[in-house]
Amino acid sequence: MSDPASTALRTDHYELTMLSGALRDGTAERECVFEVFTRRLPDGRRYGVVGGVERVLEAVENFRFDEPTLEALERERVCDERTLEWLRNFRFTGDVDGYPEGELYFPGSPVLTVRGSFAEAVLLETVVLSILNHDSAVAAAAARMSSAANGRRIIEMGSRRTHEESAVACARIAYLAGFTATSNLEAGARYGIPTAGTSAHSFTLLHDSEREAFEAQVGTLGANTTLLVDTYDITEGIRTAVDVAGTELGAVRIDSGDVGVLARQAREQLDALGATGTRIVVSGDLDEFAIAGLRAEPVDVYGVGTSLVVGSGAPTAGMVYKLAEVDGRPVAKRSSHKESRGGSKAALRRHKSTGTALEEVVFRNGPGCEPPPAGPHDRFVQIPLIRDGERVEDLPGLEDNRQRLRHALVSLPWEGLKLSAGEPAVPTVFENR
Repeated sequence: MSDPASTALRTDHYELTMLSGALRDGTAERECVFEVFTRRLPDGRRYGVVGGVERVLEAVENFRFDEPTLEALERERVCDERTLEWLRNFRFTGDVDGYPEGELYFPGSPVLTVRGSFAEAVLLETVVLSILNHDSAVAAAAARMSSAANGRRIIEMGSRRTHEESAVACARIAYLAGFTATSNLEAGARYGIPTAGTSAHSFTLLHDSEREAFEAQVGTLGANTTLLVDTYDITEGIRTAVDVAGTELGAVRIDSGDVGVLARQAREQLDALGATGTRIVVSGDLDEFAIAGLRAEPVDVYGVGTSLVVGSGAPTAGMVYKLAEVDGRPVAKRSSHKESRGGSKAALRRHKSTGTALEEVVFRNGPGCEPPPAGPHDRFVQIPLIRDGERVEDLPGLEDNRQRLRHALVSLPWEGLKLSAGEPAVPTVFENR
């Protein structure tokens, strides 16, 4: 998704300020550990979902400063000659560990650990956080919607409500979190995600009658297509749709009004017309709460747009990128309400024999630090992602991580899947060893 030139431009001004100062006073090459975590979950959320790791790895691999970028930095006097020369040869050569995509996280979970010189690691803060905060916010919203759908199909269709590149990222993460398809064709081409869609009201309005619009669509796509039946009168629209496509009509879509009531009426009408196999698709400002409210209705497929791409009220995951260790020495921020815990850390998730998650144990990790004993059902959460600047081979792919999230959600205590506000589903315990 990224290219070398555009990735470097995702560096923040203050990162170059710190780099320039560190190069001047000789601290730039100190070995450091930075960690990504969140201090709290968004209001009403009981778990977070890691999203964007694959995009982070791609961004780190492509992170370069080309000549036009360096010329712009020089022209705007952002940094001095020493820094410009250092940037000209920049390439990340450190290590990265982290939670794989599709993994759950909780307050304090060490979602990503970056090891390298201060100069190399500090430059990654903005690009890492911009990706993880966006994709993880969408992932959590999508997971809640998928859970609310309770096995029914759910299609991502939010491309028109966000930036064009964010739209592709949202489609990818929605699929990871359990959505079955996307209307975004670029996401389909780029990531192999199934695509689906139907016509808009404008296609019906283009024609002199609803019947002509339906005839054109069925003539092109066949009877298994989905017809939008609520441009005018929905009862008449359904009657016309079945008359044009026959009882083998694939689906009808309802995009406005009280979709629960209308879905019920549509099901009765379709069955009476003999179209018992025709599915009902509903869309129009749906979120996880609306989807949950439609569980008792005869809805076969949900289409979700705006609420998904804005994280359903939580557009950022609230993750931060903090320095935890310098030359093997733990360092920590002490500011009120923004405290951090020093030292490189990893996490062990404890489970009951039934597979239900009990707690997330976050512990000091490194020379002289022993991990806590792991029981037969426990597992360490972080995995190696980058070594010496190179991506680790055979990392799990999109389908693997899609299954990971599905299993992780099953491991939550039942109250952790509630849509109502409450404590994190799995408590975080900090240990120093």
